[in-house]
Amino acid sequence: MEAMTIDLNSDLGESFGRWQLGDDGALLRLVSSANVACGFHAGDPQGIRRTVRAAREAGAAVGAHPGYFDLRGFGRVPMQLPDAIVRDDVLYQLGALAALAHAEGVRLAHVKPHGALYNAMATHEELALAVAEAVGAFDRRLPIMVLAGSAAERALLAAGTHVLREGFLDRAYLPDGTLAPRGTPGAVLDDPDRVVEQALRLATEHRVLAVDGTELTLEVDTLCLHGDNAAALELARRVRDALEGAGVRIASAGLLHDT
Repeated sequence: MEAMTIDLNSDLGESFGRWQLGDDGALLRLVSSANVACGFHAGDPQGIRRTVRAAREAGAAVGAHPGYFDLRGFGRVPMQLPDAIVRDDVLYQLGALAALAHAEGVRLAHVKPHGALYNAMATHEELALAVAEAVGAFDRRLPIMVLAGSAAERALLAAGTHVLREGFLDRAYLPDGTLAPRGTPGAVLDDPDRVVEQALRLATEHRVLAVDGTELTLEVDTLCLHGDNAAALELARRVRDALEGAGVRIASAGLLHDT
């Protein structure tokens, strides 16, 4: 029987100037895909290029992580923007990251919208299609990571866009399948045992428990562990060990980088 395979991704390259966030180098040795900030919500050119280089050296695929133009709010502040602005902002960010990646001999493997943009896409089909239009204008081969079971997944699949269905290891779910809003009690999981349990259930059973105990069925291609979680490194080690111990192979779900 062929081994079960899952992608393990993390949002990285989110430091800015002298402000350093997370341990990208260590995480890149544990994940299979890196979603690299593009400068709008976090990241500066030097840090972005270092992250891409580190991903290449670690053998992790590199994806773009575009978000709202929101450095102060780290891209997590909801915004009401015309779809045309979102489309062009995403395209701009893809071009910026692609240039730095090209300089390191890497081509992009996927696109994962960040923060408030990602969450808004999960419930707003037209916004999801605007992001897909930007990605398609850049490179139609690139898959887009979206929340598994969301309106974004349905809209993009109907439009013929290649999607990667994403589950979250360190976030709590609401009964409707969306993520519990940050800032609400229990929205971010930091108990290693619970994170490992959620990872195993999503990867092997395609199930997860919502905050009210509702059992959700979610088909997933990739699992996210946030790099800005204070316990990210410990969680990544434990999750990887648990998945591999359960016979799950960890590998990128997007295009492989060129070297």
